Amino acid sequence: MNTFAGTWDVTIDTPIGKMAVVFDITEQDGAIHGVASSDAETVDFLDAVADGNRLTWSQSVTTPMRLTLKFEVTVEGDTMTGTSKAGIFPASKVYGSRSSAR
Repeated sequence: MNTFAGTWDVTIDTPIGKMAVVFDITEQDGAIHGVASSDAETVDFLDAVADGNRLTWSQSVTTPMRLTLKFEVTVEGDTMTGTSKAGIFPASKVYGSRSSAR
């Protein structure tokens, strides 16, 4: 099983409060694909790159404002920790756990 594949229940500590997000991550033909879903919208991972237990990607969101977020997370077992960075804003902590494996 891929280190990242599965459904992840994630919290992002943003400057405007905590956001609950579900990451659905799959691997196909050696490429990582992901979708992030919140109450507000569902967006695809862009340019996902795995390096050991580290995964980076970006995603474009429109809520609460139009931003491109750059994620860098580390996965150890069923735990994900890392950061999300949006332009000039400070980095937001990202943390969560795998709710099911793919």
